[in-house]
Amino acid sequence: MKTYYKTILVVEDDPNDQFFIKTAFREAGVTGPIHTVNDGKEAIDYMCGEGKYADREQYAYPTFIITDLKMPRADGFAVLEFLKKNPEWRIIPAVVLTASTDLDDIKKSYMLGASSFHVKPSDINQLRQQLKILHDYWLTCEVPQIDVSGKQVQTVSEGKLGERFPQKKSQEEAVPSR
Repeated sequence: MKTYYKTILVVEDDPNDQFFIKTAFREAGVTGPIHTVNDGKEAIDYMCGEGKYADREQYAYPTFIITDLKMPRADGFAVLEFLKKNPEWRIIPAVVLTASTDLDDIKKSYMLGASSFHVKPSDINQLRQQLKILHDYWLTCEVPQIDVSGKQVQTVSEGKLGERFPQKKSQEEAVPSR
């Protein structure tokens, strides 16, 4: 099985669920950083590198996000919407893990770019099994390359099929040299 550098961001307001999710990922073999935030507002601050999340050595860009939906301040929909509006981050797999079984929540999650939607089991052993399956699945997927900080590595699409999808240029590339 391949390995790659990954940082998981868990967006969950319940401290017990944070603990169980983190523990389940560790038991599934995740050795990389797992950061937890308490709501969607904090997740967006993390992504933007604002406040205590400015240190990208400690808080690398996540390569995988798992989010609850129903949270204070900003919910999981706000996280999905934020990712969808930012081309740099919309490639990050964002998985919804929630107690909600509402059909509108499921539909809206996918409309906002969720990679998958899972109902959070109440049994810890079922949660472990579910997260192990999810982890093992993502290990089989090809993902865009990232650098050590978790930021996307620019690719050259010229002359390829991907040329139809222009990449956002970094500030250095956008400013012509004199």
